[in-house]
Amino acid sequence: MSLDRSPVSRLRRPRHPALLPLATLAAGAAGSVYLWHTDPHQPGQFLPRCPVNWLTGLLCPACGGTRMAYDLMHGDFGAAFHDNAALLLLGVPFAAYLGGRWLIEGLRGRRYRPAIGRRGVAVIVGTAAVWAVVRNVAG
Repeated sequence: MSLDRSPVSRLRRPRHPALLPLATLAAGAAGSVYLWHTDPHQPGQFLPRCPVNWLTGLLCPACGGTRMAYDLMHGDFGAAFHDNAALLLLGVPFAAYLGGRWLIEGLRGRRYRPAIGRRGVAVIVGTAAVWAVVRNVAG
């Protein structure tokens, strides 16, 4: 009976299902603390620029998401809606549901792997494409 204590065997060892959702929550909290003190509406802040906007000058479906999160944290729902209405009304609730379910299942000791399916992916991609066109055409 030999005990394999190599680094590779430790990586393959099953971890508790709550570890990854809790780590994701902690990283999100750390990012939120930074964003709370960093106003993305002001130029010169140390925040990443959208690569799609940088390359093309067009707004991607998620452009304005950082400003929206900042405005939500500071209670300015009107400005958050103006920053990215579709992400606020569709993306935030969807992400909150998936993240919350992932965390709850992990805390119960179960793994959660949602299966969106082809239709779900088509709906998400189609909605994002329509939103990108609308916000770039409408200005």
